[in-house]
Parts: sequence; structure tokens; C-alpha cells
Amino acid sequence: MRFVLLCLAVLGWSAAAQAHEVRPAIADLEVTGGRLSLEVTLNAEALLVGADLEGVADTDALEASDEIDALRKLPPEDLAARLDADAAAISDALSVTANGTPVGLALDRIAPGPVDDPSLPRDTQLGFTAELPPGASELVVTWPANWGMLVLRQQGVDEPYTGYLEGGVPSEPIALEGGGEMSAGRAFLAYIPVGFEHIVPMGLDHILFVLGLFFLSTRLGPLLWQISAFTAAHTVTLALGALGIVSIPGAIVEPLIAASIVFVAVENIVSDGLSRWRPVVVFLFGLLHGLGFAAVLGEFGLPSGQFIPALLGFNIGVEIGQLSVIAAAFALVYVALGVDALEISERTGYATYGVLTLSFTALALLLGGTGFAAAMGAPAPVFLLPLAGLSLLCLISVARRDVLNAYRAYVAIPASAAIGLVGLWWVIERVFL
Repeated sequence: MRFVLLCLAVLGWSAAAQAHEVRPAIADLEVTGGRLSLEVTLNAEALLVGADLEGVADTDALEASDEIDALRKLPPEDLAARLDADAAAISDALSVTANGTPVGLALDRIAPGPVDDPSLPRDTQLGFTAELPPGASELVVTWPANWGMLVLRQQGVDEPYTGYLEGGVPSEPIALEGGGEMSAGRAFLAYIPVGFEHIVPMGLDHILFVLGLFFLSTRLGPLLWQISAFTAAHTVTLALGALGIVSIPGAIVEPLIAASIVFVAVENIVSDGLSRWRPVVVFLFGLLHGLGFAAVLGEFGLPSGQFIPALLGFNIGVEIGQLSVIAAAFALVYVALGVDALEISERTGYATYGVLTLSFTALALLLGGTGFAAAMGAPAPVFLLPLAGLSLLCLISVARRDVLNAYRAYVAIPASAAIGLVGLWWVIERVFL
């Protein structure tokens, strides 16, 4: 039975491991001699098929995912030709006003990246230009609603504007002479959700590592020691990486992050408590995860004048995301822990996990359409089948309450094994595939 449940969890988590990540688009805006230049880096394949990227973290969640994958395999010149044919529609979708007057954009540069791994997003650069009306002093940019998120950065002025825009929401007025830089408080608050989103739902590798820490022991002390070590470490390398002091290629960092998941999972199985050196090892792995967080920030940068507040906001968002994962995991296994400790009745355990197992399974089937995927960034089974599997493990733990340490035997060890198998697959995928 445990093998079946383990396979269920691995299938769910492995589906997410094949993620075709959707990253925010990045736009650099500059005005020289009354002429606007807007250089945009984005996922052009999703744009071509008319996909709605609002709230989507993975293009596998879209009905047009097969079309997007096919476009990723096109040579750069062929993709450029497809984009050139739609140049007018693309330009019209992007709205810019100068002092309230619409500005006509022209798409005059298309530069798709090379074909690499079709399972990964390919960056394409689009260059827009426009003549501004005489006397223009400010611009407002509205990113199309279905193009996802945008990081908008002003160039060539003092105190430049930097904004993280949702699709369909206009930017604040951007002064052409500069001076529109975020305040410290605004930068801090703006980057908290960026950090949170990097964990939930986009940071599956970090989620699995944190869950690996959680499943070592049900006692608060060991969890606090590990989380403290992990937080301290990734805070250090996040800052060093964001400042450009430390830079290690993703080809090295990403497999090591996957290996860290395998390590904590295996140790959970062979050890029933916090060893003296586990916090040290978690600290070392936290350094790697911090470099992973820094790579995310490196994709779209931080406001230069408010670097520290934005960095702190991002880090706090990451911490909130991690604590949310732990809180959710604890809430799910709470009754099983209570039954194991003879503090909650067996009947309550059966009722709780019987309902949860059936509910998560039914929801995984009923919410299999694109609505859930668009809202959460991945298909419903990716989120809900592992929860159903964990609930079923808890149900077995309740049924075997007479076994010594039933929670560890029937919940913590199988869940850790599933986490370790996903991490092992990632190591193989990131090194050899």
C-alpha cells in the first residue's frame, strides 16, 4: 500500500517537475530626443498563440501548450517571420500614452533566442519605437491583460522608475526627466509578493526542500533549528548574488539544489531526530538555494536606488511563502499527530482523512480544466493528488495507531521517500537530459 501511495505522490510531483516556467516580461524604456525606445524581453511563443498568461506559472497549464512547445523548436529566423507577420497586432496591443495622448508604437526589431531545450522558455527581444508629441513630460504604459506580468525599467535618467505591473493595469505616470523612483517603503512592499510567488506556486524545488525539513521530526525545536539555519544561509547568498559579488552558473546550482532535496529526504528515512550536524548541512544547502533566489532577481533586477528595501521585501516574501508551506503541511497532518499521541480520537482521525482523501481526489478530477490551471499555474492534479496521497497516508497512520511511532512509519518516511525520488529525478534531468 505504501508503494502505491508513494507512486501517487511521485506522479503528482513529477508532473510539476516538467514545468515550462512562465517568467515576467522585462521592458527597458528610454527617451532620447523626443523618440521613445521600448526594448521588451518576453515569451513570444505564448504571445503568438494568443495564450492568456494572467496568473499562469507554467505553460503546460494552457490548452495551447503543445502549440507553444512546437514554436519553441522553430529556428530563430522562422519564429521572427511569424512575429513579423503579426507585428501590427502586437504593436496595437501594447498601449503607451504621453500626457494622455496615445502614442503609436512600431515594432522594428525582432530577435528570438536560439533553439536550446524546447522544454524551457526561450527569450525573444522585441524593439518598439515611437515619436512623442512635442512637450511630452510623462508616459503611462499599459501592458496587455493576457501577456502576464511585466517588469518595467526606465533607463538613461537619474532616479529612474521601476515597476512590477500586472497585465491590463496601467503604470503610474513616468516622468521623462526621471525622479519617479520607488520610495523605500514602496519598494519594500512591492517586492514582498514577488518573493512569495517565487515559492508559491513557482518554487517547487524550494517547497520540497522545506517539506523535507518538516518531515524529519514532529517536534518544534528541530524544525526551528533547521529553518533558522536555512533562512540565515539563503539570506546571505541572496544578498551576495543580487549584488553581483557571488555568481555561480545555474548549470551547477540547479543540480546541487536538487541533490539537497535528496539528501534531506534520505536522512529523514535513516534518522529519527535532529543530528548535531544536520543544521550545518542545511545551512550549506541554504547557501545554494539563496543563489537560486538571486538568479530570479537577476532576471529582472532591483530598483537601483532602493536596492536594499526591495531585497529585504523579496526575502521576506520568500520567508512568508516557506512558512505558509510549513503551516499548510502541519494543518494537514495535525490530526494524525494527535491520534498518534493519543490526544485525538481514532474516530476523528478516520472522519478527517476519509473526507480529505476523497475530497482532494474528487477535486483533482473535477478541476482538471484550464480554469484551475490558469489561477494556480499548474493543472489541478499536480496540486491535489499529492495532498490526497498524504491524506491517505495519514488515514493509514490512524488505522495503525497501535504501532509504535505510526506517524513516522506511515507518513513521514513514505512522504520523504517521494520527495527524495522527485529530487533524484531532477538531479538526473538537470545533469544528463
